[in-house]
Amino acid sequence: MEILKAILVGIVQGLTEFLPVSSSGHIVIAQNLLGLDFGEDENLLFAIVLHFATALSTIVIFRNDIIQIFKGLFQFRWNEEFQFSLKIVLSMIPAALVGVLLKDQLEALFSNLRVVGIMLLITACLLYFADKAKNTAKDISFKDALIIGIAQGFAALLPGLSRSGSTISTSIILGDDKSKAARFSFLMVLPLIFGAIAKMVLDMQDAGGVSSIDIAPINLVAGFIAAFVAGLMACKWMINIVKKAKLAYFSVYCLIVGAIVIISTFF
Repeated sequence: MEILKAILVGIVQGLTEFLPVSSSGHIVIAQNLLGLDFGEDENLLFAIVLHFATALSTIVIFRNDIIQIFKGLFQFRWNEEFQFSLKIVLSMIPAALVGVLLKDQLEALFSNLRVVGIMLLITACLLYFADKAKNTAKDISFKDALIIGIAQGFAALLPGLSRSGSTISTSIILGDDKSKAARFSFLMVLPLIFGAIAKMVLDMQDAGGVSSIDIAPINLVAGFIAAFVAGLMACKWMINIVKKAKLAYFSVYCLIVGAIVIISTFF
């Protein structure tokens, strides 16, 4: 039974990491519904495995873009590749600061279902306004990159506020090209995912390391595969959805789920 739950949570992680419906919020909801609790240290290891799976799916989809980013960083020429790489770095700063300065507040919020519900409603509003945005054809500027990074910082702080939904919506509302907004959103989060993984690994080491953890390896493998495959599918799907301006469907979804979650907290 635990392996089935691990697969389901892995699918939720893989899908919602890229779809604009909040992976953190849905993981909280899924774990509450399924009663999936391996134990504090075991949950941490499971989270590391799922995050690594979604990071790997991002690398597979955007491998050529990632190569260009590294080339751009080390060319030291003021060309398009170098500027794009700097924008990615700039966009990471707000979320990194949030993670360092507000660690304790983050941990407290990520167990609050009512906060998740409220933030899903805000995500719904962002997606609605982005879906209605016009004149979305310009390139992402350095100013846009910083603003998008701030949006990502808020998403990191508030469970239920979709990271991809916030960053893509913000970029589109600023007038940026939709396909470039989706590409930028997925690439800017990759270093932060690995940063989060590194932090979780350090936390696990402080707690005694892997030797003290009692979780069946098959659960980890099943969760990893489920998250990786779901991540590949969701990433490709999301790029096409943004291009075709169909964010309103996710707005309605977030509205419904957010309302259900909020109502459920009163019973």
